Amino acid sequence: MSYVARKGPAVYSALGKWAYNMAGFNQYGLHRDDCLYENDDVKEAIRRLPEKLKDERNFRITRALHLSMTKTILPKEQWTKYEEDTKYLEPYLQEVVHERDEKVKWESNK
Repeated sequence: MSYVARKGPAVYSALGKWAYNMAGFNQYGLHRDDCLYENDDVKEAIRRLPEKLKDERNFRITRALHLSMTKTILPKEQWTKYEEDTKYLEPYLQEVVHERDEKVKWESNK
């Protein structure tokens, strides 16, 4: 199954952009989906990622950890921009949640 990740927010707003920049993860080159709490659904969605996306995610997280340990941030031109933040995990996560809900519904009908 082929997915096209949604790029940028669904609705642009000054408040959304301000909150995104204040969160600080973009200064390390991270995407929003890199910072999700890894519950069972998120772990399964990450497992389903294509290798290329998984490698890119691991690189961003490793680089962010290194920058954090050295107490530095990326140059501003390398920060993840609000408009360009790719929600690469979203379609996989929605699929996992849908399957889990379907499984619960199926088991409750037994």
